[in-house]
Amino acid sequence: MISIGPYQLANRVILAPMAGVTDRPFRQLCRRLGAGLVVSEMVTSDTRLWNSRKSRQRMDHTGEAEPRSVQIAGGDPEMMADAARQNEQMGAQIIDINMGCPAKKVCNKAAGSALLRDERLVADILEAVVSAVSIPVTLKIRTGWHPDHRNGVEIARIAEQSGIRALAVHGRTRSDLYRGDAEYDTIAAIKQAISIPVFANGDIDSPAKARQVLDYTGADAVMIGRAAQGRPWIFREIDYYLRHGACLPTPELSWQRDIMLEHLDGLHAFYGSEHGVRIARKHVGWYLQTMPGAEDFRRTFNRIDCAVQQRRGIQTFFNRLQEGDLAA
Repeated sequence: MISIGPYQLANRVILAPMAGVTDRPFRQLCRRLGAGLVVSEMVTSDTRLWNSRKSRQRMDHTGEAEPRSVQIAGGDPEMMADAARQNEQMGAQIIDINMGCPAKKVCNKAAGSALLRDERLVADILEAVVSAVSIPVTLKIRTGWHPDHRNGVEIARIAEQSGIRALAVHGRTRSDLYRGDAEYDTIAAIKQAISIPVFANGDIDSPAKARQVLDYTGADAVMIGRAAQGRPWIFREIDYYLRHGACLPTPELSWQRDIMLEHLDGLHAFYGSEHGVRIARKHVGWYLQTMPGAEDFRRTFNRIDCAVQQRRGIQTFFNRLQEGDLAA
């Protein structure tokens, strides 16, 4: 079993933090559907910006299961330490530091994966955050800045020496963004180089792929990001496969409908009906990607601006699916 400080994870399948995706309703759903740990959306270390609605919602962990892991991002050791301290006071039980985000608006502020270019600064930030809080600190990185400069092993050693308790590694460099295939050789080398838990991340989209990546890298757990969008039950599918070596049956349509409606209700309740309706469109779009006849319905759904009608639309769509009224 994997431990992060005093917290023991339920299994080896973790939800990756994703800005604009892993809000509280989605985290709670993923936990219920088998994620052993979930991590919040990235919160800026600039506490002056915390009064915005977006930041307040990102730091809302009401009713969440333990351990509550909050991800912070920034490039200034003092600000990062202060942000970590304040999040601990607000109920965070694990602080996760983002050095993996490749987005330009993050990297242009010398945060996220841009930090991997400056190993001294990495050490300063990690040491400042670890010493500022009494709770465990984890780190998420990429394999390096550029394919010609994969310094993931060096960063991992710095992390362990700085007191980081677990390390998640996305198998691409900053300059790769999300292009091409993730590579796992660097993750395997990192696992060999350090003794803290290592979580492998990148292109893990099925139970068989999870097993393959764990076997290849020796990592302690897999971290699932984009593959969970529209398929939050992937966590229980992977966990079952890792435990039993067999696949769960494909969920019945009625069960998938109920999960969608539960998610929809959670979004409406969390954001309020007006904002929740807009947020729901992208999540429902992800659920519909693999369903027959969904393209027409998705276009219709995106024009609905009423919470009750969104719910009714999904129920009607699934009724037609179950009656065989939609062509594959």
